[in-house]
Formats: sequence, structure tokens, C-alpha cells
Amino acid sequence: MSYGGVFQRLARGEARAWALAAISGDGLRGVRHPLGFVCLPLERDGGEGVCIHLWSDSLAPARSTTSQIHCHSWDLVSHVLYGQVRNVHAVVTDAGHDATHRVFEVVSGPGGDRISPTPRTVRHETGLVEVFGPGDTYTLPSGRFHSSVVPEGGETATIALGRSRPGSRDLSLGPLRTGGHHVPRQALDTAETALAVRLITAHLS
Repeated sequence: MSYGGVFQRLARGEARAWALAAISGDGLRGVRHPLGFVCLPLERDGGEGVCIHLWSDSLAPARSTTSQIHCHSWDLVSHVLYGQVRNVHAVVTDAGHDATHRVFEVVSGPGGDRISPTPRTVRHETGLVEVFGPGDTYTLPSGRFHSSVVPEGGETATIALGRSRPGSRDLSLGPLRTGGHHVPRQALDTAETALAVRLITAHLS
């Protein structure tokens, strides 16, 4: 189903039914994301995409080489299926000798993510903290630094819809002296993907 079709299903309050149907098909393969969740990619059409994101201690996370503070090159619509998400905005200020982080550009491809340091160095502090629970939908424009935080020990799943914005870049804050590097995306095996599907299905059924 297309981005627009999923968006309409969310608006009609049919998120749970749509999600259960979407993960019941064959050929689904999860991917560990460096931001701490498992991504189940469901639709990709040009600059639009639909995924389900799952945070669970039952599945090993990928290791981040920068930090959880990032901004997207695309506008996000996120719907919480179950659990809780804190959308923590970061106020990022350019800095010189007193900088604590460097801004990195993240370019994703079939083989993983190319992480490249930029000349920009910054400091940051916590800004607005939004808390969302089951059934809530929130939006985040591209270019806003933030992190998604879920409760420790709990499980959370969201439907994530993304629409690319031309001219925007995926960015992340990381250590000042980290160099450019490549991070391969780790696909879940068949058993792990099946476990992810079972966990989501058990919460939504």
C-alpha cells in the first residue's frame, strides 16, 4: 500500500488492522537500525516510504557510531501502535573551541550508511520533550534535530511514514574526532524477523 493509502488508514483509525495485515505477508525482512530499533520496511516508492519500527529487548540492537541525536532529510509522520515514545528535540548551537559534538552527514545506500564528518561543530541542549502513547500520531519536519527515546525494558512499535524533502540531508551528532567511515546495515535472519512479527502481532491482537 502506498504512502497516501497508509496515511488515510491512519486517519480513519485503522492503524492496528493495517499493521497486522502488512506484516502477515511473505518476504518481509527486518533490519537493525543504528538508532536502536528494528525496521520492518514495507513500502518504498521514490521519495516516499513506510516502515514499522520496533524497540524490544528481545532483539539485539545495532551499535551506533555517532549518537542518537539526528535529523532527517524527510518529513516524518509517526503513529504509536503500542508502548511509548518520547520525541526529544535538541537545540543545536554552532560552537568553536567549546564544541562538544561534530555534525556528520549520513548517506544511506543498499550496502549501508556512509558517515562523513562535516566542518560544523556544535553544542546542544534538550529542548521540547513530547510524550506519545498508543494511538497517538505526531509529525516532525525534516531538518529538526531530535532523538526518539523509549522506556527501558518495555516494548514499543510505531508506523513511520517518510516523505523526502529535496535539498535536505540526513545528519547526526557525533564525537568531535571521529573520522569518516561506513556502517553496514545488519539484516535480521528469518528467525529474528519471525520473532519481531510475533512480538508485534501479540501486542496488537
